[in-house]
Amino acid sequence: MAPPHGNGTGTSGHASRRTRRSVLTGALALGTLGALGASGCSRVATASSTNGGELLDRLRAQGVVRLGIAGEIPFGYIDKDGQLTGEAPELAKVVFKRLGVDRVQPVPTEFGSLIPGLNSQQFDVVAAGMYVNPERCEQVIFSDPDYQMLDAFIVRKGNPKGLHDYKDVVEKKARFATGTGFAEIQYAVDAGYKESDILIVPDQVAGLNAVEAGRVDVFAGTALTTREVVKHSAKAESTRPFAPLVDGERHVDGGAFAFRPGETKLRDAFNKELRGLKASGELFRILRPFGFTKAEMTDLTAKELCGG
Repeated sequence: MAPPHGNGTGTSGHASRRTRRSVLTGALALGTLGALGASGCSRVATASSTNGGELLDRLRAQGVVRLGIAGEIPFGYIDKDGQLTGEAPELAKVVFKRLGVDRVQPVPTEFGSLIPGLNSQQFDVVAAGMYVNPERCEQVIFSDPDYQMLDAFIVRKGNPKGLHDYKDVVEKKARFATGTGFAEIQYAVDAGYKESDILIVPDQVAGLNAVEAGRVDVFAGTALTTREVVKHSAKAESTRPFAPLVDGERHVDGGAFAFRPGETKLRDAFNKELRGLKASGELFRILRPFGFTKAEMTDLTAKELCGG
């Protein structure tokens, strides 16, 4: 979940303690924390005891790569025709084809199970638009982000309470909602909102419904998902995107692919192809059908978002 307007300026190396569809929140955290802790690694690995891993060679021999997805539109999901799609799977199809792997195979799971599933080899790569943050960088290695994201709100038409950021929500005592495990929970808490007062709903559609019904004044999500979900609403609108504050600094999130810690050879090969797609403009052409704008293209690196 999170942000847009491509001003990479002000981007902080800090990350929220609880980020988009966090793997360490609520009941899911209790079930997965042990598995995560057991597989800790350095922040951004550049080498491994197996000389970068053998997975890339194995995938080329097999001709197929298994993608862990979380069934979230527009990041990675199965469409109404039963086909794998989303920004991450469509990008994966292009990149892995260039790496000599012709097919991608989806392995759907819950978001909180993606990192444990990756590290237990249930699939080869996480392709779910996962936000990069220091917490996750202790468990997996990330490609560089393929998009960046700011936050935005869903509010009633005309934004009657004048809510433009988390400070406004706190100062105006607005009734606040966001999604299960969303980064926006921590952003609101950091701004001074009492966590027990936050209404947690399943997703942005439920958030829109809550705003339209008057149960809350505002729902917080990513600029992308909020602007897409209000398109056909007669009662609600999305606000201008903004960067939340983390440790007093503007923070822009970035979503990327995740790999097992030892597979630096595959990660580096993936990054090389990704850089080429960015330079040619093809990356934007792949992501644009899923609602991404040029403002959400990014030069952020995994190293920056991992905290060094």
